[in-house]
Amino acid sequence: MIVEGEAIMGRFIYNLLLPLGFVFFLPELILKYRNRGGWKNTFGERFARYGARQQELAGYKGAIWVHAVSVGETVVALSMIRRYLQRYPERKFIVSTTTTTGQEVARANAPDNTTVIFCPIDFSWMVKKALNLMQPSALVVFETEIWPNLISLASARKIPVMLVNARMSDHSAKGYRRLGKLFFDPLLRKFTRILVQTEVDAERFLSVSPRAQVSVVGNMKFDQKLPELPESNILHNYFDRQPDNLIILGASTHPGEELLFTECFLTLRDEFPGLKLVLVPRHAERGGDIATMLQEKKVSFVRRSQVTSPDEYVDVLLADTTGEMLRLMSGADVVIMGKSFAGHDEGHNLLEPALLRKAIVTGTVLRNFRYIFNELNEHDALIPAADNELSGALRKLLSSAEFRKELGERAFEVVDANRGAADKTIDALESAWKDTGK
Repeated sequence: MIVEGEAIMGRFIYNLLLPLGFVFFLPELILKYRNRGGWKNTFGERFARYGARQQELAGYKGAIWVHAVSVGETVVALSMIRRYLQRYPERKFIVSTTTTTGQEVARANAPDNTTVIFCPIDFSWMVKKALNLMQPSALVVFETEIWPNLISLASARKIPVMLVNARMSDHSAKGYRRLGKLFFDPLLRKFTRILVQTEVDAERFLSVSPRAQVSVVGNMKFDQKLPELPESNILHNYFDRQPDNLIILGASTHPGEELLFTECFLTLRDEFPGLKLVLVPRHAERGGDIATMLQEKKVSFVRRSQVTSPDEYVDVLLADTTGEMLRLMSGADVVIMGKSFAGHDEGHNLLEPALLRKAIVTGTVLRNFRYIFNELNEHDALIPAADNELSGALRKLLSSAEFRKELGERAFEVVDANRGAADKTIDALESAWKDTGK
């Protein structure tokens, strides 16, 4: 009874502070909405305003509601849904995202029997309105999107609630434990199942909530399959097609990394005259700041958001757009993964370049993608490098087409050997359904 009382108190405090937090972060949210691209036509759904879509969404009564925050999680969620429909073609799905960029990707790639919405902000009345309209038969939440009211209200309606492809960083585990009994312990116990990526993730979840239903099923990102990509290399619109051309792509870059990658490019260009650079910032709205840096470095460049077919070839492409990563990456010779250099150590998903059989260079610490990094590194399927080692790592790869090919093939083999988490997740959800009679 004491624990339950603490849980009620924790949620009461959360709902008391939520409006204050919303007002505090509102200017930042407005700025992101204005500057970030993506789908915005139905953004009112963030406030549970469905307008003309109410009849359509009511037609998805009994569907599985799958929530993914942004682009990366959305790609994995859609991959799982495609596999689900192969096994259970009668199922219907509602995919929700938080960001406009995730929404754009979901709408462009949603399979049959699937509709897409913005996830309502976690105010109780907004969540209730969404649940009343759609009446989902299950709620599947990807990775780290633990919204207390959404989870609690769905659980109260006896809807199976699954946290899938779940992970927890060292930092998050420490913070969750500080509020364990009051908040996160009872919240995590509301999940029907928590399906985590690794044993380490399981230990962290159980350290926060010892009675949570946690199972290790692997990482669904390994189950991703590449969409059909155009045969033409989009980068040929920007770079000439000389035999000695080599293209480095900096993927999902963060502040400071674009400067580092550009300086490495300038250092190596004397040795490799055909060298070209593509910068793909994680947040496209930073394009203006990166363009200013490139101007200061006096390199010839264009912004893809402004020029799709330049009059003259350039040395650097600033790809400040969204939803094009795979197509851009497919045309590169070497991929440097961002958020792992210039003081960043959280990392980004390494599996996309691995699926493309690309030679990968990344920082030496990836806190949020430790398992994937370790798997690839242990099989010599990537090159880890510190900031001051990056030029040397790139030089080694640029000097040998054979080495680049070997590295890319090993990366693909590691991904292929780790598949299977999507089927385990589907089995767990179907089992939960049977247990609740859904």
